[in-house]
Amino acid sequence: MDIKVLGIDFGKTVCSLAGLDEAGAVVFRKRLQRHRLLDFLATLPPCVVAMEACGGAHHIGRFCLEKGHEPRLMSPLYVKVHKNDDRDAEAIAEAATRPTMSFVAIKSEEQLDLQALHRARERLVSDRTRLINQGRGFLMERGIRVGTGRHVFQKELARLATEGIADLSPRMLLLVTDMVSELDVINDRVAAIDAEIKALARADADMQRLMEIPGIGPTIATALVAAVGTGTSSSFGKGRDLAAWLGLVPRQITTGGKAKLIGISKHGNRYLRKLFIHGARSVLHLVRDRTSPIAAWADALKERAHANVAAVAMANKMARIAWAVLTKGERYRPNAMSGL
Repeated sequence: MDIKVLGIDFGKTVCSLAGLDEAGAVVFRKRLQRHRLLDFLATLPPCVVAMEACGGAHHIGRFCLEKGHEPRLMSPLYVKVHKNDDRDAEAIAEAATRPTMSFVAIKSEEQLDLQALHRARERLVSDRTRLINQGRGFLMERGIRVGTGRHVFQKELARLATEGIADLSPRMLLLVTDMVSELDVINDRVAAIDAEIKALARADADMQRLMEIPGIGPTIATALVAAVGTGTSSSFGKGRDLAAWLGLVPRQITTGGKAKLIGISKHGNRYLRKLFIHGARSVLHLVRDRTSPIAAWADALKERAHANVAAVAMANKMARIAWAVLTKGERYRPNAMSGL
């Protein structure tokens, strides 16, 4: 067999493989237990190994590099599939040969560890939000209204657990007490992860340069490096490509020769997009020095656009600046905004 491109469709226990020759014809099909995949790749002559960027793909990609293969990881959004494992493997192999295909850079162990840290933090924050919303619902059913904001709610919940109230039954008082204890545990775990993220950001030169950009702190800096690494030029040719990958650019509908821009695409990394937009809101409202170029640009934008539109545009600008800082290895230069 003269396999030039090997497409792999991952399953939990079984993988489907399809091999293409130099002409693009299918010359090999096989189903293999997932735990036997590495042994198979170790004996295969060097070729292009195409796969979707899903769970375990980065580990297999690094193994392929060690064995002389050329791994090509692709977003599942860009791969044509037919809900058939064998056809999926063939489609993955074919997609890897397209000249316009965008590939996902293989992540290092350090990036995956950092990404796992962020995902653990996101899960804890989601659990805390669900718990607070449930507590608000319980109290609202009993006519007890609490002010907005997480800290206000937690303070009031702790007061109710300590002092009690006539409108709360013993059973509900016990539940409130349990909620206070659970929130304290979650807050301590989130704070511990935040402290670790800050320590990692302070120890990394690339992250320190990113944190010089207004609106970017340790959380965004570490999450961005975990997602795209420091060699962003290999995956993103320009700053707009990174912003597009984050889903921060408008979608375009063209019909009858007329183009219409609508809402942002929301493609790519949802977690990073949320962080960038939160960071953008801080630039729009919390930066004290409004004479800096980026603050002046933001103020002019707020005058002619809705607050949400301005926040997304600011996040887009921040992503482009971050790309330039990472790619060029330079520090943030406030007066160089016009070139992005």
